[in-house]
Amino acid sequence: MKQKTILVTGGAGFIGSAVIRQFIEETNHIIVNIDCLTYAGNVSSLGSAKNHERHIFQQKNICNQQDMHDIFRQYQPNAIMHLAAESHVDRSIEGPSDFMQTNIMGTFSLLEVTRQYWSALDNAQQQAFRFHHISTDEVFGSLPTDGYFTETTPYSPNSPYSASKASSDHLVRAWHHTFGIPTLITNCSNNYGPYQFPEKLIPLMILNGMEGKKLPVYGQGNNIRDWLYVEDHAHALRLVLEKGQVGETYNIGGHNEKTNIEVVKLICQHLDDLIETPITKPHTQLIEYVQDRPGHDQRYAIDAQKIQKQLGWTPQETFESGLKKTVQWYLDNTPWWQTVLSGEYQRQRLGLATD
Repeated sequence: MKQKTILVTGGAGFIGSAVIRQFIEETNHIIVNIDCLTYAGNVSSLGSAKNHERHIFQQKNICNQQDMHDIFRQYQPNAIMHLAAESHVDRSIEGPSDFMQTNIMGTFSLLEVTRQYWSALDNAQQQAFRFHHISTDEVFGSLPTDGYFTETTPYSPNSPYSASKASSDHLVRAWHHTFGIPTLITNCSNNYGPYQFPEKLIPLMILNGMEGKKLPVYGQGNNIRDWLYVEDHAHALRLVLEKGQVGETYNIGGHNEKTNIEVVKLICQHLDDLIETPITKPHTQLIEYVQDRPGHDQRYAIDAQKIQKQLGWTPQETFESGLKKTVQWYLDNTPWWQTVLSGEYQRQRLGLATD
């Protein structure tokens, strides 16, 4: 495999770190990791890739065009994987400004730096270059009880987070059609797995359950999500970067539709089975139904036939196997999540927007 230099934004985040770990382990590529290390960024999530000679970390903000120009000039990337984003719906309800700045203006800034860099490449380099923008299925809004999101589903975002990601998707598409930048866009379903920041549903339920704390479930727990194991997602992203058709969008889903209450009860079952001396058993005793968040989409579900048929990707983990691995990982990696929880986030309820 010909060695490439790939610039990954948000590479200290949950999905970005999984992508980088795979690149370092499975390829000979040089990875330039750009992350400004906000609350959810953690270089320890890179594991052994953190100190690898082919991994270069730069603590920079993508909104700073001069810093980005300097990095492009120094490292001469062959491809960009843009994962840097504010990504939690509840936080976007409490404070949407950061989401507008990072997800919209940050993407605009990166596209402009990329445009100037790409325009100066020779023809062969331009043809080989890729800008891969990683997005979410939440841009499509909420589904009824049947049907699936496809690549042609109209956008209908319902939260500040999803609106900011929809905006960034449109920017990427526009820079491709207007300026010719060879872009790719992927929209994924809900990710889970090792190294996920504890404000998200699955790690929050695992950690609370381990400590005998309440397991807060929004509404009646009937909201449905399609769950995707993060390592499966990382493989799909790498495949799209390598083989995806320029200008195309690919949906990436796990084929695992579950209600939130189903997910929480499965976590409880794994905790019952895996903890030798639990504080509470059965862990379902800890479930507590709480006020739903504003604008909570009822159902997401991805139709991933396009990436399966055109690129040959299918998820390797079932939800049951991936969830068991995830629960075991949090049980085995207490120092990681204790360090994360020593910061500003202490598992408090976010997203009520009562101001």
